[in-house]
Amino acid sequence: MVCGGKAGGAEVSVRSEIKRVIGVEAAALNRLKAGINADFEKAVKLLYGVKGKVVISGIGKSGLIGQKISATLSSTGTPSIYLHSTEAAHGDLGIINKKDVVIIISQSGETEEVIDIIPTLNRLKVPIIAVTGRKGSTLGKAASCVLDSSVSEEACPMGLAPTASTTVQLAIGDAVAVALLKKRGFKKADFAMIHPGGALGKRLLLRVKDIMHTGKDVPVVSVKTTVKSALVEMTRKRLGCTAVTGKAGRILGIFTDGDLRRLIEKNPEPFSVEMGAIMTKNPGTIGCGALAAQALKFMEKKKITVLLVAGKKNRLDGIIHLHDILKSGIA
Repeated sequence: MVCGGKAGGAEVSVRSEIKRVIGVEAAALNRLKAGINADFEKAVKLLYGVKGKVVISGIGKSGLIGQKISATLSSTGTPSIYLHSTEAAHGDLGIINKKDVVIIISQSGETEEVIDIIPTLNRLKVPIIAVTGRKGSTLGKAASCVLDSSVSEEACPMGLAPTASTTVQLAIGDAVAVALLKKRGFKKADFAMIHPGGALGKRLLLRVKDIMHTGKDVPVVSVKTTVKSALVEMTRKRLGCTAVTGKAGRILGIFTDGDLRRLIEKNPEPFSVEMGAIMTKNPGTIGCGALAAQALKFMEKKKITVLLVAGKKNRLDGIIHLHDILKSGIA
């Protein structure tokens, strides 16, 4: 690819156009910010007090924005669904009940499919929040409050493709969702509860007991066990270590692959040595109720790959391995 000459000129032209588009959309957002009024506060109040769910409807590009806003609301503590305006007029309005609030997005406020569902919403006495660029439109007049999404121009040079207007619609949705989030006192733990599959959810919810090895899967020997026998146990359980316990399963120490390598360097006949003489005494432990993220933090700090899980009276409950944590997806 040529980097200079005509190709370079085309590159500059593309950059200029991209900067122009971003400038138009940034100006539209600044206009939105300057125009925030009491209707936005009224909308948040309506949504905060909803006894049912928030139904968002629209069509075309506005409908796509509505889907994103609905998803954002649901993920931040406000139950929401998206209802396609065309499908709504053909039976799907049945999903709306008197306890709901409806947000309708239409830049013109005169979209036929949108206007068709207003009479039914009025009969149900369901509050309508309009996101539109025309407050005096049919939609604007029917709404309890209007969130103004008007723009002085679209970024599309022909003024046809929704660009700046959809950016403004999206920003309105994000702003309302975040205002609701703060009003509800929505915390990280709340976010985690409805995002259990995400990394954040796992960091805040996944506990050591959920992924640790227990029972017969845990390598364990006594202080009198020789290195040779301990190696058999370690090989069978494949965790790169073995716990060393005393009476009633109390943790006395741990013996790892690293300990073995260091022993071989110092002792030409290591296999008859007993665990009590070469184990790491009083090893770090963690409780089964601790977060897996805490176990990971401890392992990283100590530069270890396995951690014994201790129960009451320091009894061995299990072992957690770094690989278990990595496979869980929290790191």
